[in-house]
Amino acid sequence: MIQTILGKKLGMTQIYDKDHVLVPVTVVEAGPCPVVQVKTEETDGYSAVQIGFGEDKEQRQNKAKLGHTKKAGVSPVRRLTEVRCDGDPGCQAGDVVTVESFTEGQIVDVVGVTKGKGFQGVMKRFRVAGGPASHGSMFHRRIGSIGMRQSPGRVFKNQKMPGQMGTKQRTVQNLRIVKIDAEKNILLVRGALPGANGGAVLIRAAIKRKPQA
Repeated sequence: MIQTILGKKLGMTQIYDKDHVLVPVTVVEAGPCPVVQVKTEETDGYSAVQIGFGEDKEQRQNKAKLGHTKKAGVSPVRRLTEVRCDGDPGCQAGDVVTVESFTEGQIVDVVGVTKGKGFQGVMKRFRVAGGPASHGSMFHRRIGSIGMRQSPGRVFKNQKMPGQMGTKQRTVQNLRIVKIDAEKNILLVRGALPGANGGAVLIRAAIKRKPQA
């Protein structure tokens, strides 16, 4: 079974681990996630598994999505996500991915969408120092000069400017699963996760960390 699951961030709390150390954790309602489709090299040109999360009413689904889930023999889902895999994923359409696919102490990566903060200036968005705060400078939180002389006579690309901040997909790597509650489909992950409470997250086995022996 694949070690990837969809969930919903519920909030943060803290618990004591087995060594009586206070650990900050994020509570995630993860799964159950039905397998809606399994793609293979022979049929689709690559290997992937499509999983769903969250029950939904049939009248809220369009015909294409409703027929897609009915073909797999699963009830309508609110969210669909495709996960790439190498070789045989070890599952088929109709199977269910649960938190039991993970183990306590396992290192995982968490993908989510950060909180939206609207249009922000460079001091908040990029931590630019800004200008003097007093003595009549009349230049406090602005970006300052971005121009050039005759050569090159232009503004370079990727210049830090005011603009939309947040609402970006971000991945937090190498977090540890502190506790698993299989009955309530709950994962307690050490540290903070991207996004607001109630936001969707994807939890997968860590890519850059070798499995622990």
